[in-house]
Amino acid sequence: MPSAVSPAVSSRTGFGIGMMLLGMVGMVAMDACAKWLSGAYPINQIVFFRMAFGLLPALVLVWAEGGWPSLRSGNLKMQALRALAGAGAIFAFFTSLRYLGLAEATAIAFVAPLVVTALSVPLLGESVGWRRWTAVTVGFVGAMIILRPGSEAFQWAAILPLAAGVCYALALITTRVLARTDANAAIVFWNALIIAVAAGLSLPFAWVTPSWGDLGLFALMGLLGGVSIYWITLAFRNAPAAVLAPFDYSALLWSTLIGWLIWRELPDAWVWAGAVLLIGSGLYVLYRETRAKTA
Repeated sequence: MPSAVSPAVSSRTGFGIGMMLLGMVGMVAMDACAKWLSGAYPINQIVFFRMAFGLLPALVLVWAEGGWPSLRSGNLKMQALRALAGAGAIFAFFTSLRYLGLAEATAIAFVAPLVVTALSVPLLGESVGWRRWTAVTVGFVGAMIILRPGSEAFQWAAILPLAAGVCYALALITTRVLARTDANAAIVFWNALIIAVAAGLSLPFAWVTPSWGDLGLFALMGLLGGVSIYWITLAFRNAPAAVLAPFDYSALLWSTLIGWLIWRELPDAWVWAGAVLLIGSGLYVLYRETRAKTA
């Protein structure tokens, strides 16, 4: 019996999965650069270089989507709100990397898709059934297993990737609103520019002159972040979100591998147990949302 999926569609989906995996590797490598630099440089400086160098790949996306006209925005207020949420996410996450292992911080930040579901009710007026609320609850239990509040293993810094996940969720929600009026290029470019300018204004108050080697690492970090966003954009253009979602969680595998290779860090059993609940809940929420849209 002939396949129901044409070779062209299958090829595009495979390409999309490849781009998603590449994007996740790039994002984790960017985080590793930030973690390495965080021991010697203030966080505002790390954020500034991340966004400033990240503007270069963003310009490629602008060119791919039709040039400067693609930067027109129909909702400047929402662009500013998205940048504010994005700034909160990156400042909190990069700060957490000073104190936590790369994989541990990554695992906690996986709370973001669940926060999107929870906040979509009051902010977007969406309907969420009991099954998805149950999955959100289970996911937050997973986050608490990783955090272990009240125990001797609890670290205050573990709150930072949780806060980053909440801010990132707010950024995703504003992106949903902006997607109705603005091109991807406008969303990516203005977000990077606004955060870069805001972080740049703080540099006189906290600045360490980098060595040439570290300046190269700053540039690599920013380029990796910008290029990874472009790769992930290509992924969503070629494959459905439901297909790509499991590969999004490959970031935990890459962060574990890189964390072990560079810092000899390995997550403990509690982190893995909580991560399983977080990832499973996130995938189930996506499954329910996909069914609701196709029903």
